[in-house]
Amino acid sequence: MDRRLAFKTALAAVALAAAGTAGAQTKLKWAHVYETSEPFHKWSVWAADEIKKRSGGKYQIDVYPASQLGKENDINQGLALGTVDMIISGSSFAAKSFPRIGVTYYPYTFRDVNHLLAYTKSDIYKELTAGYEQKSGNHIVATTYYGVRHTTSNKPIAKCADMKGLKIRVPDVPAYLAMPRACGANTTPIAFAEVYLALQNGTVEAQENPLPTIEAKKFFEVQKHIVLTGHIVDHLNTVVSGALWKKLPDADKAMFTAVAQEAAEKASQEVAAKEKELVATFKAKGLTVTEVDKNEFRDTVLKNVPFEQFGYQKADWERIQALVK
Repeated sequence: MDRRLAFKTALAAVALAAAGTAGAQTKLKWAHVYETSEPFHKWSVWAADEIKKRSGGKYQIDVYPASQLGKENDINQGLALGTVDMIISGSSFAAKSFPRIGVTYYPYTFRDVNHLLAYTKSDIYKELTAGYEQKSGNHIVATTYYGVRHTTSNKPIAKCADMKGLKIRVPDVPAYLAMPRACGANTTPIAFAEVYLALQNGTVEAQENPLPTIEAKKFFEVQKHIVLTGHIVDHLNTVVSGALWKKLPDADKAMFTAVAQEAAEKASQEVAAKEKELVATFKAKGLTVTEVDKNEFRDTVLKNVPFEQFGYQKADWERIQALVK
């Protein structure tokens, strides 16, 4: 009888321990608007799994891709509402809380991926992300290269003036609108998930995105021309809600940051490698791929689009320009 009692007692202890472990687990939601085929999703899933491993199962993070928890504006608001704990989103959305951080979306700010990555290790980056955190309460743990934004269209474009009157879908954020509007295009804000249909049915006749996104979203199926305007070297931030960040012990903050930055680095490398292949891929699919004089587009923007109208500071832009010669 003593042995049976001891065995039952041991079983009860194991059950209690298991219940305690389960109770201690923190379940988190990580949301983004990108397709499951894109590196941003792949490496988010990796990071969620890695955080679970490194925390000994303390954190269970479920990743919700492809606008499952809402459009980009929705998930940004969700950080404050508590409907999401982590998101991947552009600095253009962060700029709604802290306008200065949006200067990185002013057209032709970055020359290439290396310039962007140098920025993420700079003092101006630390200053701008800290300003965003102070205003929003949310914390940026990493920044990923998204790719160089180019234009697709159903009419040929060789110079800035060729965009006059062009019906183009552009995200409804000021910096994205700057280049098309400076060139005279008619911009239309359509949700990311609805762009393919809008191009297909003629609601708009053009859009702009990096080449890997053009492939992932299959925009090449409903467009004839790819114009290498290269107007924004784009990037995405991995953002942790203020509520979650305040709760995390310092050791966990360091671990979340390390994992997110490792994921960002791997995704950035994958995007950069993919971009190099895609021009040939699109040509093989029968699309016309056109090089343009970027300086002409850049000079038109600088002449017609003041930094101050967006709440940006030209001094911030100049500091970024000076990072890589």
